[in-house]
Amino acid sequence: MEIKQKGGAAELGGISQCMVTLAWTTATDFDLAALYEAKDGRKGMVYFGEMGNLNEFPFMQLSGDEGVGDSGGDNKEEMRLTKFDDMVKIHIVCWDYKAVTDGTPARFAGSDVKVTLMDDKGTSHDVPLASGDVGNVCIVATIDNTSPMGAKLVNESSVGTLKGLNSTDQLFAILN
Repeated sequence: MEIKQKGGAAELGGISQCMVTLAWTTATDFDLAALYEAKDGRKGMVYFGEMGNLNEFPFMQLSGDEGVGDSGGDNKEEMRLTKFDDMVKIHIVCWDYKAVTDGTPARFAGSDVKVTLMDDKGTSHDVPLASGDVGNVCIVATIDNTSPMGAKLVNESSVGTLKGLNSTDQLFAILN
C-alpha cells in the first residue's frame, strides 16, 4: 500500500513491531533516523550516531550507515522498532548528510529515495517524499500511537533546513 499524499494515513492496528527501510540508488548520503515521543515525556532520536538497542528503551535499532561519501548503488538502511506501548509518536526522518553538514538544500528532487514500513503482519506501506518544499531534512512519516484502536502511519512530508545535527529540538521544530 502506498500513502501518496501528505496527511494520508493507513491503520496499522495493534502491531508489536515493524521494520522501516530507507532505500536509494542515487549517489547521495541519505540517512534514516527516528524521533520518538514516549508516554512518560521522554524524547530522543535513533540515528547513525546513536544506533539504539532492541533490548532497552527506546527499543529501536538502526542497521548501519550506508551511502557514506555519496556512494551510489543499492543503498539501504533499516530500523527495527518494537514495544510500541511506551510510545506516543515515532517520526521517521530522512536527511541528506552533506546538505545538513553544510546547511544547504538537499538533493531529494533528483533522487529515488523511498521509505517503506513492513509491519509484523507482513503488510508493506510505502511513503514517498510528498513535498516540493526545499530543505535538507524531511520528516517523512509518523507512527501515531495515540488511539486506543491502535497505531496508524501518516504521510507527514514536513521539510526543513538544518546546519548540523546539534539537537533533536531542531528536528521536532520542523513538525510545528
